[in-house]
Amino acid sequence: MDKYQEMRVFAAVVDASSFVNAAEALGLSKQAVSRYVGDLETRLGVRLLRRTTRKLSLTDEGEIFYIRCAELLGNIDDAETEITSRTGAASGPLKVNAPLSFGLIYLAPLWPQFMKLHPKVTLDVTLVDRVVDLVEEGFDLAVRIARLPNSSLISRKLTSTRVILCASPEYLQQRGAPAHPSELAQHSVVSYSLLSTGESWEFTGPDGPVSVKVSPRMRTNSGDTCRAAALQHQGIILQPSFMVGPDLAAGTLVEVLPGYRALELGVYAVYPSRKFLAPKVRLLVDFLVEGFRVKQWPD
Repeated sequence: MDKYQEMRVFAAVVDASSFVNAAEALGLSKQAVSRYVGDLETRLGVRLLRRTTRKLSLTDEGEIFYIRCAELLGNIDDAETEITSRTGAASGPLKVNAPLSFGLIYLAPLWPQFMKLHPKVTLDVTLVDRVVDLVEEGFDLAVRIARLPNSSLISRKLTSTRVILCASPEYLQQRGAPAHPSELAQHSVVSYSLLSTGESWEFTGPDGPVSVKVSPRMRTNSGDTCRAAALQHQGIILQPSFMVGPDLAAGTLVEVLPGYRALELGVYAVYPSRKFLAPKVRLLVDFLVEGFRVKQWPD
């Protein structure tokens, strides 16, 4: 009898804690599953499982053998994935996370193109600004905008965006333009509550780093809301160029304190650290890199 199939069935029984559930998972009959496990025990000359009417449990020998089986089966799966990844074939579900505004403005037009290129891939795209746990929440890939990628993840840089202090010309005409970041305390400020530095706005100026604690007139977890408030002359905002770049180019917003630079953020495709990358993930990463090869917003 096939040793690989014996090990595969045995591991499935242990994982499912049931002959019936293992049979369903493998598409076999319960009798076939019992026969595979029985033949395996006979060939090895040891009992691997304790069977009672209520539950299954591993013997000491079964526990040792299960660990080795799981390792061997995992290596086989890895080998198959590595070979498959070289063919360029992409299929199956692909779960992706991205920030809300960035996802709506810049990623939404790209998904149909990817679907046309890879019709066997099923996309599941979630837009949320919080940092998701890729492994816990089952995401294959996330697009993140940050200073540095998380060290526990594999990342590939797509592009960059500058965080810019800006306001409408009408607001600055009414209130005057600050000459130094410290003067922001006398201004109406609309704060993005998910900013990594909180309400301590950081700049690099002629004399080096400057950090200013702001007292916002309004706080929001939406960059679009910050932008809307600024366009309606309600205050100064600190937002990335992918959000306000077109407004700056059109003159509906203007940069405040251009001699003081705020953060420069990278836009990354990140995915869990794995020995072999699934073809669908690799192809999506390559697709996004190509999609952002040309800057899509003025900086």
